[in-house]
Amino acid sequence: MFSLARLTRLQATALCALPVVALLAVAGLAPLPFAVAQPGGTADVLGEYEGKPVLKITGAPTRDTKGELRMTTIVATGPQTDVRLGDVIDGWFRTDRAVMPKEAVYPVGDDEKEVEKHNLGDMKESQDDATKAALSYLKANGVAGTDKVKVEADLGKIGGPSAGLFLALGVIDKLDGDGSGHDLTGGRTIAGTGTIKDSGKVGPVGGVALKTQAARRDGATVFLVPKAECGDAQSELPKGLKLIPITTLTGTVDALRALEKGEKVPSC
Repeated sequence: MFSLARLTRLQATALCALPVVALLAVAGLAPLPFAVAQPGGTADVLGEYEGKPVLKITGAPTRDTKGELRMTTIVATGPQTDVRLGDVIDGWFRTDRAVMPKEAVYPVGDDEKEVEKHNLGDMKESQDDATKAALSYLKANGVAGTDKVKVEADLGKIGGPSAGLFLALGVIDKLDGDGSGHDLTGGRTIAGTGTIKDSGKVGPVGGVALKTQAARRDGATVFLVPKAECGDAQSELPKGLKLIPITTLTGTVDALRALEKGEKVPSC
């Protein structure tokens, strides 16, 4: 019978370590239920995306605007991409990467066509809610003719609901600016993220630490963040980027007006 008692301490330790090493080796090769995300592109909703205007507004005259309203995105490994232990460890130690449960990124499963269909469906719903929220805001603030306005948004194959807030702000800026003849942006490049309900309520989206990096990379100096995600946004905040927490469309417009006038604005 084999006995560890006949081995030196070093030999016994090495022998006992073999199963652990083998287990780690297998784990390093086995796919894990994670996705690795990084900063994605941004799109100015006041301008064009892939050569086409993001917002097409009919039924009322629109303004020529200055400044930019940049919605932000993240890019994640695909639903069928195998993520290994090394990828996860690398993501944990890099500020421009984030490791996320795959089910949180792709809640409908691994079928790429179903994922794309789901994300584009979310975007369409977000566009509809953004339009309703923006027109309701304008009507409540005395802007005439909103009943005849129709809005179409085109962000190509960008999916998900996180552009909602910025689509609503884009409609407001195109139709009314800040309400006193000036741009809602104050001529700045303003970026951010947030879902929106037709009531004007702004919701969290996830991935904001990566989105702040995308925003600063593309020239933004202000980032609008759902208030519930202030902590995440501050965790890897790039130098030169000011955070403004928001909860509603009305509150967001008020904050941008205050910013333009040099008044105090909310901060995280």
